Amino acid sequence: MRCPIHREGWIFSSGCFLAAFLARTISRRLSRFMAFLGAFTLYFFRDPEREIPSGAQIIVSPADGHVIGIDQVDYAPFIEGPAKRISIFLSIFDVHINRAPIEGTVGYRHYHPGKFFPANIDKASLDNEQNAIGIEDAGFKVLVKQIAGIVARRIVCWVDNGSKLARGDRFGLIRFGSRTELYMPLSAKIEVQIGQKVQGGATIVGRRS
Repeated sequence: MRCPIHREGWIFSSGCFLAAFLARTISRRLSRFMAFLGAFTLYFFRDPEREIPSGAQIIVSPADGHVIGIDQVDYAPFIEGPAKRISIFLSIFDVHINRAPIEGTVGYRHYHPGKFFPANIDKASLDNEQNAIGIEDAGFKVLVKQIAGIVARRIVCWVDNGSKLARGDRFGLIRFGSRTELYMPLSAKIEVQIGQKVQGGATIVGRRS
């Protein structure tokens, strides 16, 4: 059976638990705090299985969190033109695994170093550290941006150009509070609203038309 905690969580939490063990003779309060931090780290890096909805036209959420923006941009890389955008804010209490919104082949990947403004403000979309991947299926293209936040300091992406992804496949994660944006062609129909809670790989956020 697959472990529901991502391997990076064990790396971080083991250090916290070791510190808790070593601190037990110095300060009970410190020891308890480090143990709590280790437990919270495991909680943060949880990686639950998801039931991926079926249907050729379905587009699923690339992340867990709350929809904080739905708008249109004049130009999106990879799509190479105007696009609809759904912005999702991930708090430290959300699952931080990113998933593919559609089935297809990765045809674009670009990393942009940047700053660490709070992920729930629009400025983060332009100025923060981010990684973008483009996925194409039968001529239909989407772009997903992983955007770091004020606490998130590392973006992880496990795929590259040529990688094949099924809808809902895991492709990366962002550590400790962040933002994920999904760009779709103008022909796509959006099926979520601002403020709605979404789950990566499970919530239908749009449909091809």
